Amino acid sequence: MSSSRAAPLLEVDGLVKHFPIRAGVFGRVKGAVRAVDGVSFALDPGETLGVVGESGCGKSTLGRLVLRLIEPSAGTVRFAGTDLGTLDARALRAERRAMQIVFQDPYASLNPRMTVRQILAEALDLHGLHVGDRSERVAELLRTVGLAPEHGERYPHEFSGGQRQRIGIARALAVEPRLVVCDEAVSALDVSVQAQVINLLRDLQRRLGLAYLFIAHDLAVVKHIATRVAVMYLGRIVELADKEALFAAPRHPYTQALLAAVPVPEPGVERERVLLTGDVPSPVTPPSGCHFHTRCIHARALCAEVSPPLERDAATLGRDGAGHTVACHFWREIAAAGGARVAPPPRPVDARLALLQSAFIASAAAHPEHYFQEVRP
Repeated sequence: MSSSRAAPLLEVDGLVKHFPIRAGVFGRVKGAVRAVDGVSFALDPGETLGVVGESGCGKSTLGRLVLRLIEPSAGTVRFAGTDLGTLDARALRAERRAMQIVFQDPYASLNPRMTVRQILAEALDLHGLHVGDRSERVAELLRTVGLAPEHGERYPHEFSGGQRQRIGIARALAVEPRLVVCDEAVSALDVSVQAQVINLLRDLQRRLGLAYLFIAHDLAVVKHIATRVAVMYLGRIVELADKEALFAAPRHPYTQALLAAVPVPEPGVERERVLLTGDVPSPVTPPSGCHFHTRCIHARALCAEVSPPLERDAATLGRDGAGHTVACHFWREIAAAGGARVAPPPRPVDARLALLQSAFIASAAAHPEHYFQEVRP
């Protein structure tokens, strides 16, 4: 059957990771932490899939499973049609040239005994790239992320946090990847530096055609950069949709609670809060059926007995065959009752604020070096 949709760059099907819990003198397995429990999704070339959820929901584990930095308990990961689980160590290393990761803590992920030039050249050495012009390639990478070529002779401790994250991005770009996993890549940075790094990532995506798996817990950041958003809870994806649809009309009660907790920067705007009761259950002994039913105000007996599959809303299907999917038995009833309307009402345009924003954008376009490069005092 023909389709207008291009072949996905990344396909994840039924991915599972259970970490065994060992106890006693002989280290016998007494249980397992169900970090990722049956996750499936696809990522197209040049697309950004945001993955959000509370701490401990399995976001970072999912990112490492996609790159096969840790071995899955079950499921498959296909990159450009190749099943990564079937590759030996040498073939996997060659395949990883097209798949890179940017870690949350830039200082911990950079070797403190190596200069920036050595850090970037190491990636080229491993894959035998740019043998005759590595110095030029390192200088090009530094300029690409808004740093000067002379910064290559410095050590990681001589840079600020935002600059170190730029070095981490440059290292990921060194081998010319097609997919970059951003694991909480801006969470450790202050808000102003976050904006610089996010704008850098978007600019690189436009220029190089990169696909991002963007893992974060800050919904405002995800809304700014993502194409689609997947919401995880206790190792499962409970909702997956285009960012506009998800932020405007979330289907799952957990997603509604997350969005309702985001502050609205507008005095006088009121909206109904969705308060969750209780604590997040342990991934060692997750609830039966729907994992969220112990905290859901809409839960019924069926929720504790049957795990809801991800169901696609036929009314949201687009030309690419994608749509809004949600794992909830009663999402239609919740939406009909008005439970999905958590987005604040549109507010009138502030003419003065719009003028200031347009002036800022024009100034940033004319002098990008003043906005997108940090200078240490």
